[in-house]
Amino acid sequence: MDRRNQTCIYECLLMGFSEHLEQQALLFGLFLVMYLITVLGNLLIIVAIGSDLHLHTPMYLFRANLSFSDIGFISTVIPEMLDHISSGIKLISYGEYLTQLYFFGLFADLDNFLLAVMALDRYVAISHPLHYALTMNSQCCVLLVAVSWVITILHALVHTLLVTRLSFCGPNIIPHFFCDLVPLLKLACSSTYVNDLVLILVAGTLLIAPFVCILMSYFYIALAILRIDSPRGKQRAFSSCTSHLSVVSLFYSIAIGVYLCPPSSHSDGKDRVFSVMYTVVTPMLNPFIYSLRNRDMKGALGKLLGIKTS
Repeated sequence: MDRRNQTCIYECLLMGFSEHLEQQALLFGLFLVMYLITVLGNLLIIVAIGSDLHLHTPMYLFRANLSFSDIGFISTVIPEMLDHISSGIKLISYGEYLTQLYFFGLFADLDNFLLAVMALDRYVAISHPLHYALTMNSQCCVLLVAVSWVITILHALVHTLLVTRLSFCGPNIIPHFFCDLVPLLKLACSSTYVNDLVLILVAGTLLIAPFVCILMSYFYIALAILRIDSPRGKQRAFSSCTSHLSVVSLFYSIAIGVYLCPPSSHSDGKDRVFSVMYTVVTPMLNPFIYSLRNRDMKGALGKLLGIKTS
């Protein structure tokens, strides 16, 4: 065997979006603005919830954790990409790749679990309002958030550790702008059977279970709303879910486009556009969805910023 084929690869080349120099400044400015909007918007949500005693409820506790997760999610991807664009150096070391891979998996999974926990909270609030305070007490809320963190930390760690057992000795070019698991597995020159099996069984289960929980929660929420006699009561019950339902629809519709659509159905360019929607646009829009469609949140943000809200 040729010794060159046995050489281990310790760097990867992330191709990014464009090789044209005239487009680099535009891409840098665009993603920098989107990153700053996302971080500022989610920080305002966290501070507003923390400073307003009326928002110290389970729903807003989960919302604050989702904002923190969104900040971590986009901060895992964008700063590294901005550095590559500004410096023109797109090489990333193997260790940096694994680090970004771990935190990307952690925060992506955490968003998924927190959305399921928030759906469960809305189910209890609407279907069992008299038992809401007892069921969703502070201990239960902390436990739900803690379990979400522990599961996602362990899940991301499992995939990262399994990657370390692989050998990379061939091409090191990845046609993407961040460190995702599937493109890396395609570069391995050793067997990825265990990685693929864990990805299908464990990751599939952990991704599907929260989604099923959300669907079931909203199924019973819909039944509970239909049983309400008063039209005003129905509207109030539904309005308490609209922000979360909007975020869920955005998150899962884009995630399905990224991970479940056949690769042959779209080019690499369109694939990267879907990924931008998933990793950048969704975290950026979440604060606007919650602040514009939630009267309590608008009031808290107005107090924080010194703006009168109607």
